[in-house]
Amino acid sequence: MVFAAKYIQQGIVGPKHFHYVSPSFWAWKGGEARIKGLSQFVDHVLCILPFEAEVCKLNGIAATFVGHPTLEDVLEFKGKEKSGEMLGNGEEFKNEHGIASGSTVISLLPGSRIQEVTRMLPIFSNTMELLKDSFLELITIVHVAPNQHVKDHINKAVCKWPVPAIMVEGGSPSLKYKSFSASTVALCTSGTVAVELQLARLPCIVAYRAHLLTEWIIRYKAKVPYISLPNILLDSAIVPEALFHGCTPSKLASLLMELIREESLREKQIAAAAKVIELLSPEKGLINCLMHLETRNVFPNLMPSMIAAATVLYSCSS
Repeated sequence: MVFAAKYIQQGIVGPKHFHYVSPSFWAWKGGEARIKGLSQFVDHVLCILPFEAEVCKLNGIAATFVGHPTLEDVLEFKGKEKSGEMLGNGEEFKNEHGIASGSTVISLLPGSRIQEVTRMLPIFSNTMELLKDSFLELITIVHVAPNQHVKDHINKAVCKWPVPAIMVEGGSPSLKYKSFSASTVALCTSGTVAVELQLARLPCIVAYRAHLLTEWIIRYKAKVPYISLPNILLDSAIVPEALFHGCTPSKLASLLMELIREESLREKQIAAAAKVIELLSPEKGLINCLMHLETRNVFPNLMPSMIAAATVLYSCSS
């Protein structure tokens, strides 16, 4: 954007400027003013959420919805994938880790940044403490982000874990989705992982705590009623959320207990997940258009990043 501003100041016709991932103007009060300001420096916005492109266009910026990057997991995955559903070999994971048939397995995803992990992991641990006597055999799968500080912190914390824990390190989509398929439900810190759980069709609870100032800003400045992307896309609280002061071990334990015991609640989330993935997938019209262009041989796998690249090439050559 700095270079674009210099070109404008000097009256020079510079190269086209593309912005990959739109600012989250839709989430904040007064946010559309940001998108209007962006039009001074950006020629084309590559959007990853389905409702963003239309708003950009209404504010004078060319925009294309290219699909959500989480769908890229499909390309790396070696298991079963169809219609936006990714199912790993859960039985194989259970056999490899000695998980007995009939065990209740909860995937825990405390976050990817050390600040959120240090904040959320004790809450998750205390939640498991409350749940451990409610099930004959309760097993947790703790997902560890590829971050050495996070890994060290979780390894130390799990030594005092109230129930058996299996560590799954990040970096392998195949292992991640195998562990998801071995799980009954998941408890995650709000973030992109909520979309990954939709791909896996794994019912979940979304939790979130932050610094008091951050929580205050979200509470009073946000204009969307939900924090997790599945709920935002569906405009419905399909995935239970426990936020801020409501994010307590007792609340999470209650929500997890209900989700584990009520099959109808799990089925409702699984059915909604198919709609979420459909909404996040690139539009068929755009894919068909790109398939008929010369980009077909250059980008044989029309995943979001490839569609974004093809859009840039096509826009610059047209």
